[in-house]
This record gives sequence, C-alpha cells and structure tokens, in this order.
Amino acid sequence: MTPQEQRELDAASAEEVSPGHVFDGRERRQFPESLIILAKRKGFITYFVGSVAVLTAAISLVLPKSYTANAKILPPQQGQSIASSMLGQLGSLAPLLSGAGGLTLHNPNEMYIAMLRSRTVADNLVDRFNLMKVYHQTLRVGAQSHLESATQITSGRDNIISISVEDRDPQRAANIANGFVDELEKLTKTLAITDAAKRKIFFEREVKTANEDLANAEQELKETEEKTGIIEMSSQARVMLEAYAELRAQVTAKEVQIQAMRSFATSDNPDLIRAEQELAALRTQVGRYEQGQGGSAVGDIALEKVPAKALAYIRKLREVKYREALMELMLKQYEVARIDESKDSSLVQQLDKAVPPEIRSWPPRTALVLASTLLALILAIGTSLLMEKFQERRDEPQFAAQLQLFKFYLRGRHKP
Repeated sequence: MTPQEQRELDAASAEEVSPGHVFDGRERRQFPESLIILAKRKGFITYFVGSVAVLTAAISLVLPKSYTANAKILPPQQGQSIASSMLGQLGSLAPLLSGAGGLTLHNPNEMYIAMLRSRTVADNLVDRFNLMKVYHQTLRVGAQSHLESATQITSGRDNIISISVEDRDPQRAANIANGFVDELEKLTKTLAITDAAKRKIFFEREVKTANEDLANAEQELKETEEKTGIIEMSSQARVMLEAYAELRAQVTAKEVQIQAMRSFATSDNPDLIRAEQELAALRTQVGRYEQGQGGSAVGDIALEKVPAKALAYIRKLREVKYREALMELMLKQYEVARIDESKDSSLVQQLDKAVPPEIRSWPPRTALVLASTLLALILAIGTSLLMEKFQERRDEPQFAAQLQLFKFYLRGRHKP
C-alpha cells in the first residue's frame, strides 16, 4: 500500500468512525491489511485462477484416455493332501509314504507373483498381443518394460492375487489381464513348483531305473533256468526268499524316500528324523535275518544239501523278487506324487475374469482441475501480496538502491 493510499484510508476512517466507537479507552481493532490487499486485487486473482482452471480442463479433455482391467486368482492353498486318503489302503506301506507326502509349500503367493512377473510370461504376452507394435517399440525389451510399467500385481491379506493392466483400449486391457492368468496356468504345467511335482519327477526317474533293473534280473533268471533246467523250488525256501526280498525292498525304498526328503527339508525336520529312525530299524531287521539262527546267510539256510545249480537258481530268483518288491514300492510312491501334483495344479483358479472397463482410470479430470485451481489460488494470493509489498517500498531510496544493485548483478557485469 502506497503512502498516498494510506493517508486516504486514514482520512476515510476518521470521517466514518466516531469517538463513541472506542470501547472503555481501549485501542481500536484494525482490519487485517492482507484481506484489504486481496480485495483490491480480486480481479487479478479471479482472472488468474479462472484461466488456470479452464486451461487444465481443456488439457484434461485432450489427454489420451486409459482404462484399467482387473483379474483375480486364487493361488494353491495349504491343505491336506489327496494322497493321504490313499495311505490307509496301502497297509504296511503307509508309514513309508506318509513321510514323503508330508512336505508342504511355503509362501505360494510370493512364488506365483514372481512367476507372473517373469520374463517368460512377458515374452509370451508381447508375442500374443503384438505389444511391440501397440507400444511403438522397436526392441522387445522396450515392450517388456512398457508392459511391466502398465501392470500391477499385488497380494492382499485375503491371499488373493490381483492383476491390474492399464491400456488405452479397454478390451485389450482385459485381454492382457486374462492373458497373465493363462500364461501362469501354462507355466505351472511345465515347472515343478510344488513339492508333489518335485517328488513326481524324482520317483519317475526311480521307477524307470527300478524297471530296468527288474528287466535285467528277469533276463538273468531266465538264462539261469535255461542252464540249470530248474524252474521250481520248495515252498519253504520260496516264502523265506520272498520275506527277505520284501525287507530289502523296504530298506531301499526308505533310502530313496530320505534322499527325496533331503531335497526339500532341513536336517531338523521331524518327518526326516522319523524316516531315518525307521531306516535304521529296517536295516537291523535285515541284518538279523541275513545272519539267521545258525550264523549262515539266508540264501544258504536249509539249502546246503541242495546242488550248486539249485543254489544259483535260488540266488537269481531272490534278486528278481527283490526287484519286483522295489518296483511296486516305487510305483506306489510315484502314483501318490502324481495325484498330489494334479490336485495342486487344479487349485490355480481365476476368481474374477477381467472384463473391459466402462470407466476410464486416466486422466482424473475432476481431481486435476481441483488441484490446479487450488495451486493457482495459492500462487495468485502470494503474487498479490508480493506485488503490494513491492509497490509500498518502490518509492523508498534504500529499496530503489537495492533494486538497482539487483539488476546490476542480474546482468552479470559484476567481476569478483
């Protein structure tokens, strides 16, 4: 406010306000000077704020629209294995299989989110929807980066994975979101991501090895029968050999089970400790059975009077029985793992299928106009107060000198 305006204001106040308005000898309260300044420059403030609001609204109308489609999936949940219902039907083999099936998957959500964000999934989506052309990218890595920035994958407290994809085309946004789910299902079928799938691969390899060993043992038994001419043996010796072969097969199966468990569990795992104790007990039984009462091996018990050809036949037959028992155990464990894998893969389900969004997610026109209007109002008020202060001090000699000094330094003519 200039000195002339201040004098005019004081004169107007002296004419309008009488001494009777002074209460009990106290000083008269002054009206806030900042409000007077704002009232004086209301035209500038209104024009500036209105112009910014109109300009923001116009810009928001020409900005490209974007739509966000959302899909939700249910990852595999921790639960009782389907194979546990089969263990009761396996008789004495149930303790051998229960330990191998007791391992569970930890933090499935984090693993599935990492799979959704993998380069394999991104590559397939880029090719499937021709995103290099859509995003105007000449390099595949550029399209992958653009897709990653347009995609948001989160997991809430309800353990539901949400996939949000933003795109200018609402239909394409929904298709890409559903494409993530499709690619995840394909990936889970090719990767051993669960304990059951890992066990299936392990026991599949063991079954193949056991089958080859059984075939070799049967071929050797056939050759022995052809050489010795023996095709039958006493029922007592057969029972003893079958019992011994079953024990040896259980020992081998338990060793394979422990080897599989060590791939997934630590040394402190209670299932692993129990399996190791069971293996030690089985080995003790086999050792006692092999030594027998008289200290002779089981293959020689009650067979010392049998000719050497019969003894060779018995040994080959014993090997075949052992391989048959081992093959049976490996097949049962493989079947349990296969059923568990089928159950786990079926649990990746799509809760909500993405549909083309009807409302745009960008630009938020109302929010942009309100935010720009508020910022413009703050800027206009600050500018008005600064301009008024500048005008008040413009006629002061000291201020004029400082202003000249500022212009001098601003032109860059000052030399240190």
